[in-house]
Amino acid sequence: MGEFPGFPPAAVATTEAACGIPVELKEISYRRGAAVWKATGSEGAVAVKAGYGEGAAVTQREAAVLEAIDWPDYLLASGRDEDVAWLVTPWFAGPSTWQAFAPVRGAADGKDGALSASVDLCRAVAALHSSGWIHSDLQPSHGIHTDDGVRLIDCSWSWREGTEPVTGFRGGITHLVAPELAASINAGVQPVPPSTAADVYALAGTLWTCVTGRWPLDYAVAGIEPGRLTPAEIRAHIAGRRIPLDTAAPWPAFQDVLRPVLLGRASDRPTAAELVETLAEMAR
Repeated sequence: MGEFPGFPPAAVATTEAACGIPVELKEISYRRGAAVWKATGSEGAVAVKAGYGEGAAVTQREAAVLEAIDWPDYLLASGRDEDVAWLVTPWFAGPSTWQAFAPVRGAADGKDGALSASVDLCRAVAALHSSGWIHSDLQPSHGIHTDDGVRLIDCSWSWREGTEPVTGFRGGITHLVAPELAASINAGVQPVPPSTAADVYALAGTLWTCVTGRWPLDYAVAGIEPGRLTPAEIRAHIAGRRIPLDTAAPWPAFQDVLRPVLLGRASDRPTAAELVETLAEMAR
C-alpha cells in the first residue's frame, strides 16, 4: 500500500469552498494508486479521490463517468495535473451495504434492516440499468445507504450501453465476476463489454457475501487457495464453474433468492428490478 500520498494542491480550493475553512482531512484508503480523503469543515464534508501513476487514468475515467452519468450534485469538481488526477464528490453519510448487514452476520436481530437495505441497493442498480448504464464493479462497500437512498460509488469501470467499452476492463473484483464474463476476459480479446446480467450476478454475490461474511464460491471445497493464484487463474476456475457455491446458510430464505442468480445461466438471471420485487415481497 505504501505511504499515504500528499493531498493534491489543485483540489484545495474546491474542498475549502465546499467545506468551509479550516478543513480537516482524514485518510480513508490508499490502494491501487488511488487515495481517498474525507474533508470536513464548518459547511459540510466531501470525499476527495486522487490517482497517481497508473491510478491517475482510472481516477480521470471515473470523473468522466460521473460527469456523463448526470447524477445530480455528485461530481463537484475534477482535474488532472502532470502526474495526478483528482475528483471531489459529496461525502455520502450512511453505512455501506456490508455495514448494514453487520447485525445479521453477528447473529443479532437485524434481518428487517438488512432486507430493507438489500431492496434499496437493488433499486439503485435497477435505476442505473434503466438509464443505460452498467456499474461493472458492484461489491459490498460500493453502495452507501443515505437518508436519500443508496448512492453507488467507485464507478471507474462503469459503462454506458451503446458506447465503446473500455480497454483493460477485468470484470471488477475477481471473486464476484460472472462465469461468462470471466471466460470473455480470459479469452484475451479486448475490449470486453460488461453486461446487466453480469452486474446482477455481482449484485447477488455482494448480498450473499454481506449475509455470510464469505465470498459466494467455496474455494476450500474446490481445493483452491485464492491467495496463491493469479486473477486469471481464479477466473478460469469461475468460467468453468469448477467452484461450488458456499454452503453457509445463516439466512436460508434470503439466500434462496440469490442462489439461482449465482448458479443459473446469464440468460436466466432476473433483472435488478425483478430482484427488487422478489426481495420486497419477502418484507411484506
